[in-house]
Amino acid sequence: MSQAEELHEHAEHAAHSNEPFNKRVAASMAIIAAVLALVSVLGHMSTTEELLMETKASDAWAEYQAKSIRRYQSDATRDLLQALNKPESAADYAGRSDKYRSDQQEISAKAREFEAESARAGHRARRFHGGEIFLEMAIVVSSLAILTRREAMFWAAVVSGLAGVALAASVFAVS
Repeated sequence: MSQAEELHEHAEHAAHSNEPFNKRVAASMAIIAAVLALVSVLGHMSTTEELLMETKASDAWAEYQAKSIRRYQSDATRDLLQALNKPESAADYAGRSDKYRSDQQEISAKAREFEAESARAGHRARRFHGGEIFLEMAIVVSSLAILTRREAMFWAAVVSGLAGVALAASVFAVS
């Protein structure tokens, strides 16, 4: 059993006593744990979104590169057909080249949008994960407050929990 698990188990046992301090700390721990669960899920969802958008951007850039190769081949074929004095066939390849160039511009814009969304999701994920750290610290310090019966530890846990909530909630203020 890890040290954190032991502390948590001691805190649960102390919460069953009739001391008002222990009950107050245990109640705050329950609230912090519920908020931690929510923030953790939101953080994982944001990380997943970041990775998904990164993958979509990568796929779009691969498609861009494929269009670039096709455009180059069309340009080379057009030049060869012009050198062979076959203007009708060369015009067909010139049209293909223009189409690939147009496709590349659209794909490039789409890839940049995916990259921007990935960056935004990554920013949200880092905020949520930062909030998780403070909330986890609040639970540990709450456990210590019950074990030591020190009011200062309880308030340190409350401050840490509020910092975690504020950091996680800042996602909604900047998004």
